[in-house]
Amino acid sequence: MDLLCNAYSNASDNEEAEAEGIKETFTPPNPKRLKPDNPFAHTKFHHPLPESTQFPTPQAEAPVPGRYISKRERALLATQPTVPEPNPNAPVTTLPVFGSISDSDVRRDVMSLLRNKGKKGTSQLGQLPQRMSVALNRHTKAVNAVHWSPTHAHLLASASMDHTICIWNVWSSDQKVARLLNFHSAAVKDVKWSHQGLSVLSCGYDSSSRLVDVEKGLEIQVFKEDQVVSVIQFHPDNSNLFVSGGSKGGIRLWDVRSGKVVHEYIRGHDPILDLEFSTNSKQIISSSDVSGRNLSENSIVVWDVSRQVPLSNQVYVEAFTCPCVRSHPFEPFFVAQSNGNYIAIFSLSPPFKLNKYKRYESHGVSGFPIKCVFSLDGEKLVSGSSDGSLYFYDYRSSELVRKIKAYEQACIDVAIHPVMPNVIASCSWNGEVSVFE
Repeated sequence: MDLLCNAYSNASDNEEAEAEGIKETFTPPNPKRLKPDNPFAHTKFHHPLPESTQFPTPQAEAPVPGRYISKRERALLATQPTVPEPNPNAPVTTLPVFGSISDSDVRRDVMSLLRNKGKKGTSQLGQLPQRMSVALNRHTKAVNAVHWSPTHAHLLASASMDHTICIWNVWSSDQKVARLLNFHSAAVKDVKWSHQGLSVLSCGYDSSSRLVDVEKGLEIQVFKEDQVVSVIQFHPDNSNLFVSGGSKGGIRLWDVRSGKVVHEYIRGHDPILDLEFSTNSKQIISSSDVSGRNLSENSIVVWDVSRQVPLSNQVYVEAFTCPCVRSHPFEPFFVAQSNGNYIAIFSLSPPFKLNKYKRYESHGVSGFPIKCVFSLDGEKLVSGSSDGSLYFYDYRSSELVRKIKAYEQACIDVAIHPVMPNVIASCSWNGEVSVFE
């Protein structure tokens, strides 16, 4: 037995053991065969595990200098991929940073209003913008959407056909463009600020929605779809959820944490023009382009959020599409901007009837995707028209109270400031972004 041990022992191992003063002893095996605890431990299965459950191949450790390496270890090391050394001179790809997103250089009068919104904001609820105060020029093509940050109210986001999103430090005394986000590979259709933190969600013609950290300039998550995504909307009560609508009629409710679809609302294949949550967040209002067929169905659909079923698909029976729907901030009503040159008002209680005795007459030319929005107190309705003007209506009487000529081309979107009710941002088809006070 000693001769066999000496013949098959590793010489390097013996030398190391002698150097450390350790004497090796051989323990003969137990002649009695032990009964295994698991009777199936030695059973061979011929069905391989799926890739998702297979264990990864153990990585070979780096050899210690001077240690003997067996043939098996050398073969394992030869199969391991080599990792190139990092090049310290390699360029680092970063997004361009033009200005600061901080409010440190914002005008004093604006900062006073932003910080004392609870005191001074209520006295301005009845005021309307008088003139354009800030012109923001950076985009080279049409701007599709603008949106104020609810947590950092000095910042404005704009989405453009030039594939970019601009983050504007509107009242900065230095550089107005704070960030230029160019993660989309095609035109950007919509952009929304998250309810929490400095991040924006955008969507566009590259069939994706993208969540970006504005402060770091990093893309956090990408939500790919099989359609052009035309509109997105965060859930009012849960910032981890957002709804998207696209060119193939797909409406999906996404969870940001998992990056997966929570609910899907299927009705038809008509392109989704706009989406809006109801006042109580229990319904989703969708508007579709159904011109040419089934005009009395699916133009405006009210969905139950949790049950994923349409509560009504015969809300609007006129022969016009509605490129914009907006819920009243407090009351159970919503309005729809119709291509018939008027704004219709509907009840949010079943059967979601159209108010035939009250509507807001538009003075623009039909055919452009103009938008409308309620003021903070819900007493005014502001509409951007395809004639390049802003129209202000009294919500109660539906009378036109003011008109401001803003652009030579169509006014595509309008956004009310979340703190200062007399401040409005808008954008146009010729690439201009303006702020009115």
